[in-house]
Amino acid sequence: MTRAEMQEHNRRKVIAAARAEFLARGFRDAKIDDIAERAELTRGAVYSNFPSKRALYLTVLAQDLSVPSPAITDAPRTAADALAAFARAWTARLPLIADTPRLDAELLPEIVVARSLHQPFAQLTQLAAITLGLTLEAFPDARDRMVRTAEAALTTLYGATQLSAAAPIFTDPIAVTAAVAHLARLDLGDGWPPPHLPFTDAAVPADDPWTPPPAVDALRDAPAPLTGDGVVAVLGLHRLAAVEEALRATSGPVTLVPVTADPAELGPLVRLCVADLAGCLRATVPMSGFPRLHVVHDETGALAAAAGIASPADGTEAAIRVSGGRIVARAHGFGACHAAASHS
Repeated sequence: MTRAEMQEHNRRKVIAAARAEFLARGFRDAKIDDIAERAELTRGAVYSNFPSKRALYLTVLAQDLSVPSPAITDAPRTAADALAAFARAWTARLPLIADTPRLDAELLPEIVVARSLHQPFAQLTQLAAITLGLTLEAFPDARDRMVRTAEAALTTLYGATQLSAAAPIFTDPIAVTAAVAHLARLDLGDGWPPPHLPFTDAAVPADDPWTPPPAVDALRDAPAPLTGDGVVAVLGLHRLAAVEEALRATSGPVTLVPVTADPAELGPLVRLCVADLAGCLRATVPMSGFPRLHVVHDETGALAAAAGIASPADGTEAAIRVSGGRIVARAHGFGACHAAASHS
């Protein structure tokens, strides 16, 4: 094997060994030395692939969710039906009997104690709410904006997940699903646009070549439509919610490229949250019912560099508008997504 092939081979061995160790002992009690022994590798070999036990844990969880489930073909008829389908997909993972080993049982507690994960996880959860909300808005009985409804649904589902870990078999998936579906009928006072949009700077016109590397849309597990017309938003993990500004300002496709200054540590969290969202969304509506949002992972920074972002960070907020295979507008800073998307 080449050096790269050997590294990938060892990485797969580490992930498999870690999965077995986390199932046997839990995240807290698992030891890197024991994982290395299971993998028949050295401790150094483990750390050469993963910077921390937490990054390895998140990678294992993300890999379990990365196998695409079959997409449904029959679309629900109402927003309430769609919320129920989303909730059923979510609660199907909850244990029905006590003492069932769960890899994800310590995920939320670990995020609670790891302060560096708080803001990225909050923004990733907001991204899920935006995506679900836009999906719900396509139904005839939906209100103009359903993001706040999606936020309430995710709050309920995350609460059910944590309670099912702390008090197994107490949580009733059927009751949780019914409660989430009922949220579609509540008026939560949602609205758009936010007050800052009229005061954002306009995008700067450009005429630059656009040669993005091939990429996969993580929501659909299909090639991302980067070569066509649309908006590409390069957003740090503290600014992901800004992608809604692009989605509301244009009728074309919007590609989100999440970036961070620490991709080795935070990249697995992004992959985990996006894979979780994609799996539930595929069980909710056919792909034709997905919103116009595409999500591309870019741990190497190649796509961000193609968009002109050389040193992405967690606070990055930048967007480009692509037309005719060229970059026709650029925007940076607060309101960049709205500026690029509304450029004509």
